[in-house]
Amino acid sequence: MQASVSTASRLDAGSPSSPQAPHRLVIASRESRLALWQAEHVRAALQQYYPECDVSILGMTTRGDQILDRTLSKVGGKGLFVKELEVAMEEGRADLAVHSLKDVPMELPPGFALTAVMEREDPRDALVSNTFDSLDAMPPGTVVGTSSLRREAALRARYPHLIVRPLRGNLDTRLAKLDRGEYGAIILAAAGLKRLGLGARIRALLDVGISLPAAGQGALGIEIRSARPELEAWLAPLNHGPTRLAVSAERAVSRQLAGSCQVPLAAHARWDGATLRLEAFVALPDGSRAVYGAAAAEVTGIAQAEALGRAVATQLLDQGAGEVLAALADAQAVPGADAEAAPGAG
Repeated sequence: MQASVSTASRLDAGSPSSPQAPHRLVIASRESRLALWQAEHVRAALQQYYPECDVSILGMTTRGDQILDRTLSKVGGKGLFVKELEVAMEEGRADLAVHSLKDVPMELPPGFALTAVMEREDPRDALVSNTFDSLDAMPPGTVVGTSSLRREAALRARYPHLIVRPLRGNLDTRLAKLDRGEYGAIILAAAGLKRLGLGARIRALLDVGISLPAAGQGALGIEIRSARPELEAWLAPLNHGPTRLAVSAERAVSRQLAGSCQVPLAAHARWDGATLRLEAFVALPDGSRAVYGAAAAEVTGIAQAEALGRAVATQLLDQGAGEVLAALADAQAVPGADAEAAPGAG
């Protein structure tokens, strides 16, 4: 990610400070390999700043991890992957939770706050295949697996000759399904593969012009209880200002359009000097219709970033996004209608 935002302007209100370092912190995490890597990454960062602090990880299996035979939109959406972690914080068993930011609902429950966003990994989608080097090389009828309606819409619009099928499970489960020959290729987030040392499995990184990333993709978010100002201060050094501003703009688009796992919506911001450039789209899952929006502005604070996101969301609505969202709502009201995304695995 490119950024030339000055250190002084990276946050809306400067980094808080605490007079006393923490003695013990507990990180709540899902128990998937990727989630635990993310928690370990945060633990290592905290121990770098607070070497005397005892930082431990509380591994948990969430409801979203347990339900693999139904699509998420039918059983509760992305919140299923964070609820148990929030309960652990509420009960005092954990101090913070680490999430792939693209999996965090746009509105947190009362009493919780997203206090830090770490520096972003590669936000792009990745093609993983044992046979093909690119989407263009795939013959008609090739089965491609994906976990999101956003990717499905992009694939169906550009490659109508391919067969797109749902893909659930954690990252290792999805790769195993590919290796068993159930799919000719699968699409995953590049960040997860790279973080787990699986970058060699990437056959191609998809240009954002082909597959625009989801809001927050590639970034890690740290959630705490909002009544813990001392914890916010301790976590401040982990916050990466340029990334937080970019994802704030992206999440503002999704929030304005009530984005969820039921909506094929993309939002991706990138820095060009001090200017933040934001692109977004909302589409029908079959790729038959999509509306795009884009805008750029000089951004130095979260309020400006969110204003940029709202401006792009307004563009989308002016171009017919409301009709697309209404069509999605009508389709999902029909018994058997399918809409899914599987957070946390890529």
